[in-house]
Amino acid sequence: MTEVGGIAVDRLRSLIERIERLEEEKAGIASDIRDIYAEAKGAGFDVKIMRTIIKLRKMNAADRDEQEILLDTYRKALDM
Repeated sequence: MTEVGGIAVDRLRSLIERIERLEEEKAGIASDIRDIYAEAKGAGFDVKIMRTIIKLRKMNAADRDEQEILLDTYRKALDM
């Protein structure tokens, strides 16, 4: 293994190339997700609400409940 300035060149190159491949895959997946949102919008769904639902589904129940309580508290404080 060749070293330059104490850095294992082959190992570094391998890591960089792996990251680059994953970044390419990530860009492809992001494009696919955008396409699905466009399809949903074309079908009449509210994409902003869909994004919110996806965000909420990622949260555990306790965090969702806490967020709802705070949202209700803030609404009441602002007479909404």
